[in-house]
Amino acid sequence: MMLRKLVLLLSVLTVSLSFAQNRKKKKVDTVYIYEKVVVYDTVYRFKPLPSRLKDLILPELKVEETKFVRNVYKEEIDRQRASRRAQLRRPATFLYGIEGGAGLKNTNWTTENSGNNNQFGEYLGFWASKSFFSSQFSVQLSANVYHWNSSFDLDANKEDTFFNGYYFTKDNQPLLFQRFNNKHFEYSVQLKFMYNWRNIRPFAGILVNRNTYKMQFLVPENNVLNRVDDFKSSQTNLGFALGIQYRILRRFLLSAEYQQYALKNFSLKNADFDFEIFKTNNTFAERKISFGISYILSKL
Repeated sequence: MMLRKLVLLLSVLTVSLSFAQNRKKKKVDTVYIYEKVVVYDTVYRFKPLPSRLKDLILPELKVEETKFVRNVYKEEIDRQRASRRAQLRRPATFLYGIEGGAGLKNTNWTTENSGNNNQFGEYLGFWASKSFFSSQFSVQLSANVYHWNSSFDLDANKEDTFFNGYYFTKDNQPLLFQRFNNKHFEYSVQLKFMYNWRNIRPFAGILVNRNTYKMQFLVPENNVLNRVDDFKSSQTNLGFALGIQYRILRRFLLSAEYQQYALKNFSLKNADFDFEIFKTNNTFAERKISFGISYILSKL
Protein backbone atom coordinates (compact mmCIF):
# COMPACT_ATOMS: atom_id res chain seq x y z
CA MET A 1 0.00 0.00 0.00
CA MET A 2 2.74 2.38 0.89
CA LEU A 3 4.56 1.56 -2.31
CA ARG A 4 1.55 2.43 -4.42
CA LYS A 5 1.15 5.82 -2.69
CA LEU A 6 4.79 6.56 -3.19
CA VAL A 7 4.57 5.77 -6.91
CA LEU A 8 1.45 7.94 -7.25
CA LEU A 9 3.14 10.87 -5.51
CA LEU A 10 6.19 10.67 -7.76
CA SER A 11 3.94 10.60 -10.82
CA VAL A 12 2.07 13.72 -9.71
CA LEU A 13 5.37 15.59 -9.07
CA THR A 14 6.74 14.57 -12.43
CA VAL A 15 3.67 15.80 -14.30
CA SER A 16 3.67 19.10 -12.34
CA LEU A 17 7.30 19.75 -13.14
CA SER A 18 6.69 19.06 -16.83
CA PHE A 19 3.83 21.57 -16.99
CA ALA A 20 5.89 24.15 -15.17
CA GLN A 21 8.78 23.79 -17.59
CA ASN A 22 6.49 23.99 -20.62
CA ARG A 23 4.85 27.22 -19.35
CA LYS A 24 8.27 28.72 -18.67
CA LYS A 25 9.45 27.96 -22.21
CA LYS A 26 6.34 29.54 -23.74
CA LYS A 27 6.92 32.89 -21.94
CA VAL A 28 8.05 35.61 -24.44
CA ASP A 29 10.37 38.36 -23.17
CA THR A 30 10.38 41.82 -24.92
CA VAL A 31 13.92 43.07 -25.69
CA TYR A 32 14.51 46.77 -26.54
CA ILE A 33 17.54 47.55 -28.66
CA TYR A 34 18.90 51.10 -28.84
CA GLU A 35 21.33 51.96 -31.65
CA LYS A 36 23.49 55.07 -31.61
CA VAL A 37 25.58 55.82 -34.70
CA VAL A 38 28.59 58.00 -34.09
CA VAL A 39 30.97 58.95 -36.88
CA TYR A 40 34.50 59.65 -35.81
CA ASP A 41 37.51 60.78 -37.82
CA THR A 42 39.98 57.97 -37.51
CA VAL A 43 43.62 58.84 -37.07
CA TYR A 44 46.00 56.03 -37.80
CA ARG A 45 49.36 56.04 -36.14
CA PHE A 46 52.21 53.74 -36.88
CA LYS A 47 53.83 52.40 -33.75
CA PRO A 48 56.28 49.53 -33.51
CA LEU A 49 55.03 46.55 -31.58
CA PRO A 50 57.37 45.09 -28.99
CA SER A 51 58.13 41.55 -29.95
CA ARG A 52 60.69 38.99 -29.01
CA LEU A 53 60.68 37.60 -32.49
CA LYS A 54 63.74 38.44 -34.52
CA ASP A 55 63.98 38.92 -38.27
CA LEU A 56 60.22 39.09 -38.56
CA ILE A 57 59.02 41.14 -41.57
CA LEU A 58 55.50 42.52 -41.33
CA PRO A 59 53.68 43.93 -44.39
CA GLU A 60 53.27 47.71 -44.44
CA LEU A 61 49.85 48.87 -43.39
CA LYS A 62 47.83 50.77 -45.98
CA VAL A 63 44.94 53.00 -45.02
CA GLU A 64 42.51 53.70 -47.83
CA GLU A 65 39.49 55.96 -47.70
CA THR A 66 36.32 54.11 -48.44
CA LYS A 67 34.68 55.09 -51.71
CA PHE A 68 31.34 56.02 -50.27
CA VAL A 69 32.72 58.71 -47.93
CA ARG A 70 32.54 62.26 -49.46
CA ASN A 71 34.41 65.29 -48.18
CA VAL A 72 31.79 67.92 -48.91
CA TYR A 73 33.87 70.79 -47.52
CA LYS A 74 36.84 69.97 -49.76
CA GLU A 75 34.59 69.62 -52.81
CA GLU A 76 33.11 73.09 -52.19
CA ILE A 77 36.59 74.67 -51.84
CA ASP A 78 37.71 73.04 -55.09
CA ARG A 79 34.57 74.26 -56.86
CA GLN A 80 35.12 77.86 -55.71
CA ARG A 81 38.77 77.77 -56.79
CA ALA A 82 37.81 76.46 -60.22
CA SER A 83 35.20 79.21 -60.58
CA ARG A 84 37.75 81.91 -59.67
CA ARG A 85 40.27 80.51 -62.16
CA ALA A 86 37.63 80.54 -64.90
CA GLN A 87 36.79 84.17 -64.16
CA LEU A 88 40.46 85.16 -64.28
CA ARG A 89 40.98 83.40 -67.59
CA ARG A 90 37.93 85.09 -69.13
CA PRO A 91 38.94 88.60 -70.28
CA ALA A 92 36.75 91.51 -69.29
CA THR A 93 34.77 93.02 -72.17
CA PHE A 94 34.39 96.50 -70.63
CA LEU A 95 37.37 98.40 -69.24
CA TYR A 96 37.97 101.95 -68.08
CA GLY A 97 40.93 103.81 -66.66
CA ILE A 98 43.09 106.93 -66.61
CA GLU A 99 46.02 107.97 -68.79
CA GLY A 100 48.79 110.52 -68.54
CA GLY A 101 51.85 111.38 -70.55
CA ALA A 102 53.87 113.96 -72.46
CA GLY A 103 54.63 114.83 -76.04
CA LEU A 104 55.79 117.27 -78.69
CA LYS A 105 53.61 119.44 -80.89
CA ASN A 106 54.25 121.26 -84.17
CA THR A 107 51.93 123.85 -85.71
CA ASN A 108 52.49 125.49 -89.09
CA TRP A 109 51.47 129.05 -88.31
CA THR A 110 53.71 129.37 -85.21
CA THR A 111 56.65 127.55 -86.80
CA GLU A 112 56.78 129.96 -89.74
CA ASN A 113 56.99 132.94 -87.36
CA SER A 114 59.07 131.59 -84.48
CA GLY A 115 61.39 129.10 -86.18
CA ASN A 116 60.96 126.74 -83.20
CA ASN A 117 59.55 123.43 -84.40
CA ASN A 118 58.88 121.68 -81.08
CA GLN A 119 56.39 122.60 -78.39
CA PHE A 120 56.53 120.44 -75.26
CA GLY A 121 53.38 119.54 -73.33
CA GLU A 122 51.71 117.21 -70.85
CA TYR A 123 48.29 115.61 -70.82
CA LEU A 124 45.87 113.76 -68.56
CA GLY A 125 42.70 111.93 -69.52
CA PHE A 126 40.03 109.32 -68.86
CA TRP A 127 39.09 106.46 -71.21
CA ALA A 128 36.62 103.58 -71.54
CA SER A 129 36.72 100.64 -73.98
CA LYS A 130 34.36 97.86 -75.06
CA SER A 131 35.50 94.59 -76.65
CA PHE A 132 33.73 92.72 -79.48
CA PHE A 133 34.20 89.45 -81.38
CA SER A 134 35.84 87.32 -78.67
CA SER A 135 37.76 90.30 -77.28
CA GLN A 136 39.95 90.70 -80.37
CA PHE A 137 38.47 94.02 -81.44
CA SER A 138 37.64 96.89 -79.13
CA VAL A 139 36.40 100.47 -79.36
CA GLN A 140 37.81 103.09 -77.01
CA LEU A 141 36.40 106.52 -76.21
CA SER A 142 38.66 108.96 -74.35
CA ALA A 143 38.71 112.60 -73.24
CA ASN A 144 42.05 114.35 -72.65
CA VAL A 145 43.25 117.74 -71.49
CA TYR A 146 46.64 118.92 -72.82
CA HIS A 147 48.80 121.77 -71.55
CA TRP A 148 51.35 123.04 -74.05
CA ASN A 149 54.27 125.20 -72.95
CA SER A 150 55.27 128.26 -74.90
CA SER A 151 57.76 128.07 -77.76
CA PHE A 152 56.84 131.45 -79.33
CA ASP A 153 57.04 134.53 -77.03
CA LEU A 154 56.49 138.13 -78.11
CA ASP A 155 56.38 141.13 -75.73
CA ALA A 156 56.06 144.62 -77.18
CA ASN A 157 57.14 146.19 -73.88
CA LYS A 158 60.51 144.39 -73.98
CA GLU A 159 61.41 144.08 -77.66
CA ASP A 160 60.52 145.22 -81.12
CA THR A 161 58.50 142.52 -82.89
CA PHE A 162 56.74 142.32 -86.24
CA PHE A 163 53.39 142.58 -84.37
CA ASN A 164 54.24 145.91 -82.72
CA GLY A 165 52.03 148.84 -83.64
CA TYR A 166 48.45 150.05 -83.77
CA TYR A 167 45.53 148.16 -85.25
CA PHE A 168 42.07 149.55 -85.99
CA THR A 169 38.69 147.92 -85.78
CA LYS A 170 35.99 148.35 -88.42
CA ASP A 171 34.53 151.26 -86.43
CA ASN A 172 38.02 152.86 -86.23
CA GLN A 173 38.78 152.05 -82.59
CA PRO A 174 42.55 151.77 -81.97
CA LEU A 175 44.21 148.62 -80.58
CA LEU A 176 47.83 148.48 -79.48
CA PHE A 177 49.64 145.11 -79.51
CA GLN A 178 51.07 144.05 -76.14
CA ARG A 179 52.17 140.41 -75.97
CA PHE A 180 51.58 136.92 -77.29
CA ASN A 181 52.81 133.38 -76.58
CA ASN A 182 51.54 130.04 -77.77
CA LYS A 183 51.21 128.49 -74.30
CA HIS A 184 47.67 127.14 -74.20
CA PHE A 185 45.27 124.39 -73.17
CA GLU A 186 43.85 121.85 -75.59
CA TYR A 187 40.71 119.75 -75.07
CA SER A 188 40.34 116.57 -77.09
CA VAL A 189 37.78 113.78 -77.58
CA GLN A 190 39.05 110.62 -79.30
CA LEU A 191 37.34 107.56 -80.76
CA LYS A 192 39.81 104.74 -81.42
CA PHE A 193 39.46 101.29 -82.97
CA MET A 194 41.85 98.69 -81.56
CA TYR A 195 42.93 95.16 -82.37
CA ASN A 196 44.06 93.03 -79.42
CA TRP A 197 46.87 90.59 -80.09
CA ARG A 198 48.40 89.16 -76.91
CA ASN A 199 49.85 92.18 -75.09
CA ILE A 200 50.00 94.44 -78.16
CA ARG A 201 47.13 96.68 -79.32
CA PRO A 202 47.61 98.73 -82.50
CA PHE A 203 44.90 101.32 -83.08
CA ALA A 204 43.59 104.07 -85.37
CA GLY A 205 41.01 106.70 -84.62
CA ILE A 206 39.28 109.98 -85.34
CA LEU A 207 39.74 113.00 -83.07
CA VAL A 208 38.06 116.32 -82.31
CA ASN A 209 39.95 119.03 -80.44
CA ARG A 210 39.77 122.67 -79.40
CA ASN A 211 42.80 124.89 -78.80
CA THR A 212 42.70 128.13 -76.83
CA TYR A 213 45.31 130.67 -77.97
CA LYS A 214 45.46 134.20 -76.51
CA MET A 215 46.90 137.50 -77.79
CA GLN A 216 46.79 140.65 -75.65
CA PHE A 217 46.03 144.15 -76.91
CA LEU A 218 45.72 147.48 -75.19
CA VAL A 219 42.10 148.47 -75.88
CA PRO A 220 40.27 151.77 -75.43
CA GLU A 221 38.09 152.52 -72.44
CA ASN A 222 36.34 155.89 -72.40
CA ASN A 223 38.34 156.74 -75.55
CA VAL A 224 41.63 156.11 -73.74
CA LEU A 225 43.94 153.09 -74.31
CA ASN A 226 44.27 151.96 -70.72
CA ARG A 227 42.88 148.39 -70.54
CA VAL A 228 44.51 145.10 -71.55
CA ASP A 229 42.15 142.60 -73.16
CA ASP A 230 42.52 139.12 -74.68
CA PHE A 231 41.81 138.09 -78.25
CA LYS A 232 41.21 134.34 -78.35
CA SER A 233 40.75 131.53 -80.83
CA SER A 234 37.56 129.47 -80.53
CA GLN A 235 37.15 126.77 -83.12
CA THR A 236 36.84 123.00 -83.30
CA ASN A 237 39.28 120.96 -85.39
CA LEU A 238 39.01 117.46 -86.83
CA GLY A 239 41.92 115.02 -87.06
CA PHE A 240 43.08 111.41 -86.94
CA ALA A 241 45.41 109.27 -84.82
CA LEU A 242 47.63 106.20 -85.26
CA GLY A 243 49.38 104.39 -82.46
CA ILE A 244 50.12 101.28 -80.46
CA GLN A 245 49.68 100.12 -76.88
CA TYR A 246 51.69 97.52 -75.00
CA ARG A 247 50.59 95.82 -71.79
CA ILE A 248 53.51 95.55 -69.37
CA LEU A 249 51.65 94.50 -66.21
CA ARG A 250 48.14 93.35 -65.42
CA ARG A 251 46.83 96.91 -65.03
CA PHE A 252 49.41 99.06 -66.85
CA LEU A 253 49.60 99.98 -70.55
CA LEU A 254 52.30 101.91 -72.39
CA SER A 255 51.30 103.85 -75.51
CA ALA A 256 52.91 105.73 -78.39
CA GLU A 257 50.67 107.87 -80.60
CA TYR A 258 50.78 110.18 -83.61
CA GLN A 259 48.00 112.76 -84.11
CA GLN A 260 47.30 115.27 -86.86
CA TYR A 261 44.66 118.00 -87.02
CA ALA A 262 43.57 120.49 -89.68
CA LEU A 263 43.15 124.11 -88.50
CA LYS A 264 40.89 125.96 -90.93
CA ASN A 265 40.33 129.73 -90.99
CA PHE A 266 42.37 130.27 -87.84
CA SER A 267 41.78 133.68 -86.22
CA LEU A 268 41.83 135.50 -82.86
CA LYS A 269 38.66 137.36 -81.84
CA ASN A 270 37.19 139.51 -79.08
CA ALA A 271 33.44 139.80 -78.58
CA ASP A 272 33.64 143.52 -77.67
CA PHE A 273 35.51 144.61 -80.78
CA ASP A 274 34.80 144.00 -84.44
CA PHE A 275 38.33 142.91 -85.25
CA GLU A 276 40.09 139.66 -86.17
CA ILE A 277 43.81 139.09 -86.27
CA PHE A 278 45.33 136.17 -88.17
CA LYS A 279 42.19 136.09 -90.28
CA THR A 280 43.09 133.78 -93.12
CA ASN A 281 41.49 131.22 -95.39
CA ASN A 282 44.50 128.94 -95.17
CA THR A 283 44.45 125.50 -93.58
CA PHE A 284 47.22 124.84 -91.07
CA ALA A 285 48.45 121.43 -89.97
CA GLU A 286 48.95 120.58 -86.32
CA ARG A 287 50.94 117.44 -85.57
CA LYS A 288 51.65 115.73 -82.23
CA ILE A 289 53.74 112.79 -81.03
CA SER A 290 52.97 111.65 -77.49
CA PHE A 291 53.97 108.88 -75.10
CA GLY A 292 51.77 107.86 -72.22
CA ILE A 293 50.97 105.30 -69.56
CA SER A 294 47.49 104.03 -68.68
CA TYR A 295 46.17 102.44 -65.50
CA ILE A 296 43.09 100.18 -65.63
CA LEU A 297 40.62 101.07 -62.88
CA SER A 298 37.90 98.53 -63.68
CA LYS A 299 37.70 95.00 -62.30
CA LEU A 300 39.63 92.44 -64.36
